[in-house]
Formats: sequence, structure tokens, C-alpha cells
Amino acid sequence: MKALVKIMPKNGVLDPQGKAIENSLNQLGFSQVGNVRQGKIIEIEIDSNNEQEAKKIIEEASNRLLANLVIEDYEISFLKED
Repeated sequence: MKALVKIMPKNGVLDPQGKAIENSLNQLGFSQVGNVRQGKIIEIEIDSNNEQEAKKIIEEASNRLLANLVIEDYEISFLKED
């Protein structure tokens, strides 16, 4: 089973990377672009067929390592297997 962990800065937290991307896009002529926030996505393969069990494991990993809970929020989603 594959899962995605989307990690983003919390609302109100300074995001210098997002601001740099926004400024660069504006300089390239994309003046309609604003409020850019930059985060990360981590794809994880987990050896489980039980989505609830997998989510619990990934939540623990996210809380302990993947996300800095002081300044970041995260979302977990599962990819459909072919």
C-alpha cells in the first residue's frame, strides 16, 4: 500500500521559500500569482493491507519525524493500487 504525506507550513507561519517562489514568478511575468506556499510530499510504501493500521503507523511517523508540528501541518492520503 502506498501513502502520501503532504506537509505544509501552518497558516500564519513565515514561509520564505514560498515567498521567494512567488517573487520569482511575478518577475517572470506571472503577475496574477500570489500567496505561494511551499511544502513537501513524502511517498511511503507500507506493508499493510489494512488502511486504518497503515494510517496509524504513518501518523506516528509523521508526528515523530516527518513533520515539525510546531510550524507544519500534514495530511495523509492513500494511492489507489493498479
